Amino acid sequence: MGVVQSDVQYRAYHGEANFEEEGAGEDMRAVFTMHGEPLTVVARADSGIEDISDFPGKRVNIGNPGSGQRNTMDVVMDAFGWDEDTFALASQLDAAEQAAALSDNNIDAMVYVVGHPNGSIQEATTTIDARLVSVTGDEIDGLIEEYPYYTRSVIPGGLYRGNDEDVETFGVAATFVSSTAVDEDIVYETVKAVFENFDRFKRLHPAFENLNEEDMISDGLPAPLHDGAARYYRERGWIE
Repeated sequence: MGVVQSDVQYRAYHGEANFEEEGAGEDMRAVFTMHGEPLTVVARADSGIEDISDFPGKRVNIGNPGSGQRNTMDVVMDAFGWDEDTFALASQLDAAEQAAALSDNNIDAMVYVVGHPNGSIQEATTTIDARLVSVTGDEIDGLIEEYPYYTRSVIPGGLYRGNDEDVETFGVAATFVSSTAVDEDIVYETVKAVFENFDRFKRLHPAFENLNEEDMISDGLPAPLHDGAARYYRERGWIE
């Protein structure tokens, strides 16, 4: 079992993009969706970046290769017709390094595909004046229409210093997956433990606070449900 972004689940199951060489992972099975992971853009207040369309000519950390933020940024860059030469600097720092780089004025903006609230973004907005900027526009609308694993997202205001207003963006979801090789009873008992202790589960992480059962078994699950998960959901009357 493991946790992957919904877009990665889709590509792995269908054998697309970086999974093309391996081929379709037809034994992958979805278990449930967890919290949303919106594409979050944090820019220095002195950068002149008001929304993502202001990225050209700026110093942007587009994420390290293989990371969730890099995968999403590659899709966004393609939608806007950008490449690395579009930016004054396209750094490839990992998630743990980018808040410090923003604070040290080595980059103008960082991108992160993550649930909220998040410690790295709290670090960035606490150490300097920085703002979360919107990720919207016709290009983003086109991505949401084209890809079933993307959804519109709103990052609530008040989570981070100096960011009192809601910010519109889009993103994926963190999804819990398994495979046909895992025994049905094991997955059944895992799912049962989560949903029959749901209030306790939601207290495990701040990003889980707004979870609800209906969304968790329907949104962002491009692979078929594991038989063990489906058995429990049928018992609860959540699916037929």
